Amino acid sequence: MPTYAYRCTVCGHEFEAKQSFSDDALTVCPECGGALRKLFSSVGVVFKGSGFYRNDSRSTSTSTAPASEPAKTAPPKETAKPASTTAAPSTAARSTAAKSAG
Repeated sequence: MPTYAYRCTVCGHEFEAKQSFSDDALTVCPECGGALRKLFSSVGVVFKGSGFYRNDSRSTSTSTAPASEPAKTAPPKETAKPASTTAAPSTAARSTAAKSAG
């Protein structure tokens, strides 16, 4: 429930009261019975930044400039073949290496 601040116009007594939005404003001072005035203060929420909505104050370079070309998707990477568990090269690899060396 919101908290409202009041001040008496007769005696100057100030107080706060928690009231629902649908409740009527207080009109009688609890101290002297004089008339009350509702006090208004600055809002506790401040929105800062370059904009929260598309139509807020933005720089013109980023507001509606179309992209020069659509983003290209990278080709799928080939999966690496699992490494063999033996440290020595296979016999087929040794024979091929021997033929190319000779």
